Amino acid sequence: MAEPFSVRISVRGYETDAQGHVNTAVYVQYAEHARWSLLQAAGIRQQDLLAAGVGPVNMEATVRFLRELRAGDEIDVTCGFVWGEGKSFRVEQALVRADGTRAAEVDAVSGIMDLTARRLVADPRARLRELAKDPGLLGL
Repeated sequence: MAEPFSVRISVRGYETDAQGHVNTAVYVQYAEHARWSLLQAAGIRQQDLLAAGVGPVNMEATVRFLRELRAGDEIDVTCGFVWGEGKSFRVEQALVRADGTRAAEVDAVSGIMDLTARRLVADPRARLRELAKDPGLLGL
């Protein structure tokens, strides 16, 4: 099985809270950064999505905090799309310290929105497959 897509991030001091660990909202930002990086690696830029009249949306996100992250930590944020039937799909992510310790998991239910109709497209897999230069990175 191939390794999941991953982005390396260095935790910056200003992302920490009064206890010295990464602020809750920053975990979600790290996950979002990895999702956009995966789309870009697959050949889908934000301007490509806008030109096509669609955009990715999250309808639900769950963060499981397993170990704290502190300023200076190096983490790899993985990202994989899990396809089913219908208008939504899952995005599974892990935040893993350089030493292999899993610090958090982020799971989301996402979709692709038609920006004119303001509704989810019926087949997000087909829509992203049309736009991607390397759909295999998206599990397509």
